[in-house]
Amino acid sequence: MLGNQYETQVCSIARALEVVGERWSLLVIRDAFLGVRRFDDFQRDLGIARNVLQSRLERLVEEGILERRLYQERPPRYEYTLTGKGIDLWPVIFGLMKWGDRYAYPDGPPVVLEHRGCGGAVDEHRICIKCGCPLEARDVRPRPGPGATSDAPDRHPALR
Repeated sequence: MLGNQYETQVCSIARALEVVGERWSLLVIRDAFLGVRRFDDFQRDLGIARNVLQSRLERLVEEGILERRLYQERPPRYEYTLTGKGIDLWPVIFGLMKWGDRYAYPDGPPVVLEHRGCGGAVDEHRICIKCGCPLEARDVRPRPGPGATSDAPDRHPALR
């Protein structure tokens, strides 16, 4: 099994992979960008084992990528939101999404992003094609794309 420690590597990419290089971690971060906040919603959307999800959420909180906030006291329940450090992963997640759109979904992406300000589509450089505005994570909203499954709005609250 490949470890996740790269002590012999003096490399920023290797260090970043120690934090976000595991696939479930990236998918949790993707879901957080799509508006998923609660444990049960992450678990339902990802189909991940509860113990694995708990481990990934704890690690992302420990690394300062997600923040855990109490939303219900009895019983205690928490939601997970992106921190500034997590939001800084936006270009990475966006780039992976665009790469996947191009090579995994040639007939159309499952999710498209639109500019909240004017409704324009987002190009591969994170620029609104309608108004020309450079866009950050908070400036866009996801919508089901031509490659979306019929249950996409049920799986991702942000796609409703």
